[in-house]
Amino acid sequence: MAEPLLQLCDIDTAYGRSQVLFGVSFDIAAGEMATLMGRNGMGKTTTVRSIMGLTPARAGSIRFAGREIAALPSYRIARLGIGLVPEGRRIFPNLTVHENLVATAAGHDDPAWTLEKIHALFPRLAERGGSMGNQLSGGEQQMLAIGRALMTNPRLLILDEATEGLAPLIRAEIWQCLMRLKDAGQSILIIDKNVEALIRIADRHHMIERGRIVWSGTSHELGRAPELQHRYLGV
Repeated sequence: MAEPLLQLCDIDTAYGRSQVLFGVSFDIAAGEMATLMGRNGMGKTTTVRSIMGLTPARAGSIRFAGREIAALPSYRIARLGIGLVPEGRRIFPNLTVHENLVATAAGHDDPAWTLEKIHALFPRLAERGGSMGNQLSGGEQQMLAIGRALMTNPRLLILDEATEGLAPLIRAEIWQCLMRLKDAGQSILIIDKNVEALIRIADRHHMIERGRIVWSGTSHELGRAPELQHRYLGV
C-alpha cells in the first residue's frame, strides 16, 4: 500500500496556554481531493496552520511525501511542495495580476505550472494581467490566489475557505477549476462550508469538532448520512 502524501498523526496545537487541536489524525493520498469540514471555531484553520508550520504543533507527527515536517519552518514546508490559498486570499494589493503570479514562480527548469497554463485555467487573469490586485473583484482575487499558489508547483494544494463570500456563479467556476486540477492528478485539501458541492467533487472528508477529528469517510458515505451533516456541520 502506497504511503500517504500527507499524514497527520496525533497532532496537538495550542496558542499559548489555549489548546485548540487534540490528537488530530488524518491522511491524504496522492491525487486525492479531500476536505476538512466543521463549524466555525472548531480548528480547521489551526490544522492548516500546523501543516504549514505557521502555528507549529507541540506534539504529534506531520509527514509529507515520506518526510517529517512538523519541526520545519513554513518557507521550507512550502518549498517541499505544499501550496496554500489562505483564508482572505492575501494577494499583494499593490502588484499587478501578472506580478502577483510571477512573484511566486518556483523557478524549476521544467515547471508543471506556467503563466500560460494559469491563463488557460483562469482566462480572466489573462484579461486582467495589468490590473492591480486591489482592483479585482472577490472572485477574481480568489482565482489569482489559486493561480499564485499553483505557480509554486505544489504537490499538495490547500484551500482555506475556498469559496467564502463568492457569488454562486463564481463558486461554480471555482469548483469546475478544482475538478480540472483533480482530473490532472493534483492532490487537494479543501476547507469550505458548501457541503453539497464538496460531496459532488471530493473523494474523502474529515470532520473536526472542538479540535478533534470525529468522522472520516467517502462522499458516498457522507451523502447517505444527513444526521452527520446536521450534527457536525449544522446543515
